[in-house]
Amino acid sequence: MTPEQQSEAAEAVCRAAPVVPVLVVEDAGSAADLAAALVAGGLPALEVTLRTPAALDVIREMAQVEGGIVGAGTLLSGRDVERAKEAGATFGVSPGSTQDIIDACRLNELPLLPGAATATEMMALLDHGYTVQKFFPAEASGGAKALGSFASPLSAIRFCPTGGVSLKNANDYLSLGNVMCVGGSWVAPKDAVDAGDWGKITALAAEAAALRT
Repeated sequence: MTPEQQSEAAEAVCRAAPVVPVLVVEDAGSAADLAAALVAGGLPALEVTLRTPAALDVIREMAQVEGGIVGAGTLLSGRDVERAKEAGATFGVSPGSTQDIIDACRLNELPLLPGAATATEMMALLDHGYTVQKFFPAEASGGAKALGSFASPLSAIRFCPTGGVSLKNANDYLSLGNVMCVGGSWVAPKDAVDAGDWGKITALAAEAAALRT
């Protein structure tokens, strides 16, 4: 899978909904219910971060949920890519990019949404063929104002900003012409997940899915 093909696949993921939930899940036993609640609310693309020991099992469980598009976030190495693909991830997200990750995603045919925060990083990824990128960490890197300033000189790139994005500021990003969607964790608050309050999570997902309509 070439970077160009990966970008096409990543674009399809980003077009699925205005918000991609960024999920840190510690218990795989709740994974299927969490995914089903988010999908029911209109958010099918799910990024499971590889930040917990249960993450790969979470991906395996969520991959079985009808209507879900499950990806692996926090990819830091080629080995992470291999393990994510084996677990059932259909796309990957990285906070930055390395040749190791790019090569592994190509070999494992895993569409990649690579992270970038500066014009130099964005240009380097564009040189590799990545026209869809993750802007991370969004708020710490200047927020919507900074991202909007990249639109003219880097007009070939579309972004999914992540990092500090919330319901309060999501539309600041979504109103930009170079933004396809945003990534955020607010749609799956830890207290609701721990309590198994799937109705609350579905309601939060529906609210997020209605952004930029």
